[in-house]
Amino acid sequence: MRNMSFMLTTEQIRNKTKTVTRRTGWKTLKPGTVLNACFKCMGLKKGEKVEKICQIRVTDVRRESLSKMCLDQTYGDQEASLEGFRTKQGLNLLRCSAPT
Repeated sequence: MRNMSFMLTTEQIRNKTKTVTRRTGWKTLKPGTVLNACFKCMGLKKGEKVEKICQIRVTDVRRESLSKMCLDQTYGDQEASLEGFRTKQGLNLLRCSAPT
């Protein structure tokens, strides 16, 4: 079973307020796949072990432009909430800008 890191959103995973995640490098992921949600999966120091939080089941996989979250305030805040944040400003991970 594959691991997926939720180091920045561990609390949201534990209290089940995070129902969406956006990732690069997961093109082959399919609905129905079960993953181990972990605190940290990569960059472990010698002797450290993967800390599993829970198991999650993938329900949907799709590609979408992240710029929509920046251009449409309502959509951005709704999606940020599903990611486990109050507003998209809390995400702080997205770096996108509106076209000029």
